[in-house]
Amino acid sequence: MQLYNLKDNNERVCFSQAIRQGLGRWQGLFFPLELPSFDADEIDTLLAMDFVTRSSKIMEAFVGDEIGSERLHKRVEAAFTFPAPVVQVEDDIACLELFHGPTLAFKDFGGRFMAQMLAEVAGDKPVTILTATSGDTGAAVAHAFYGLKNVRVVILYPKGKISSLQEKLFCTLGGNVFTVAIEGDFDACQALVKQAFDDRSLREGLHLNSANSINISRLLAQICYYFEAVAQLPKEKRQQLVISVPSGNFGNLTAGLLAKAIGLPVKRFIAATNVNDTVPRFLSSGEWKPNSTQATLSNAMDVSQPNNWPRVEELFRRQHWSLSELGFATVNDETTKQTMKALANIGHVIEPHAAVAYRALRDQLQPDEFGLFLGTAHPAKFQESVESILERELPLPDELAEREMLPLLSYSMAADFDKLSHFLITIPH
Repeated sequence: MQLYNLKDNNERVCFSQAIRQGLGRWQGLFFPLELPSFDADEIDTLLAMDFVTRSSKIMEAFVGDEIGSERLHKRVEAAFTFPAPVVQVEDDIACLELFHGPTLAFKDFGGRFMAQMLAEVAGDKPVTILTATSGDTGAAVAHAFYGLKNVRVVILYPKGKISSLQEKLFCTLGGNVFTVAIEGDFDACQALVKQAFDDRSLREGLHLNSANSINISRLLAQICYYFEAVAQLPKEKRQQLVISVPSGNFGNLTAGLLAKAIGLPVKRFIAATNVNDTVPRFLSSGEWKPNSTQATLSNAMDVSQPNNWPRVEELFRRQHWSLSELGFATVNDETTKQTMKALANIGHVIEPHAAVAYRALRDQLQPDEFGLFLGTAHPAKFQESVESILERELPLPDELAEREMLPLLSYSMAADFDKLSHFLITIPH
């Protein structure tokens, strides 16, 4: 598998190098030079397979020339040890629940697959994983890489801007996992990560690697659960399928669009954001004008400069699609609350991110269409806000209950690159 740098098309790397490197020159994202393609019969065959077997076949179509099919199957099997069920919500709408993994969020799929891929290609070489999180990525990455030999994990997150239970899930591990609360928003965290990767001596000296959706292995893994979703739908609903994706950094939407590009039958996608609406405004006006990031109930989507958007634009260009075909919506906190209450009244408790996706879908779904929205995190990860909005108590899953009372092990730091650089160099190897 060959990939090219979106900011320097002359830089081309294999899949193994892209995993190890994360970003290309000029902080450019890697993108596949060629995409596999499945015809309708092949898609039907794939959809009849079980989740792990199908996912292995899809990943083999991307990277099969570098990793043998048997080894790849074992890696996928080790990563995807939990289901992604489709749950009916209304007659014409269902939810793809992506929160049944160890950290109760969709990031488990990408994080665990990347850990398996890095273990496959890195061998005994030491690696420092450096990533930024607006909530769920941190937990997924921390748990996926926790205890792995020759791997240090450093996770930056915006201080005071993620839920306390999100924080407890990944800031209580210790060991080879180091968490840093940055005095700023997620964009400030991500800017620090980019600076670190742009510093050659730091990047090469510490063998830096990023495990957020910048890394192509995470993105490819997410393609698999879109296929899993369609596989669970009756055939008559597949041809009129509309998928609404809660969007912050836009990796999840990118994966869905890649699934469509290689043959998955999806009529259209909706990019659903909160009031951090850079992309909806761009799609409406044609002007890219990021505003200052605003804190919202759906905090994992509090991103004003989504890192994966260049990949979306490149895919639309390559596929000769028009961006006018991409649905979009902006949902504020008040509407999010009302949506959560309305769904709770019909027996479906969801958290704010899923509520944003559902609201956009319900508002735009046509009578002949079937809608699917992504449930990206367990409601209990946002216990305080969900309980306050719904005025009821939420029982904590074991994964959260066992960490609720543990002390935080995080460092606190200003959004200062020199301080981060010193920290990276001095923490234990």
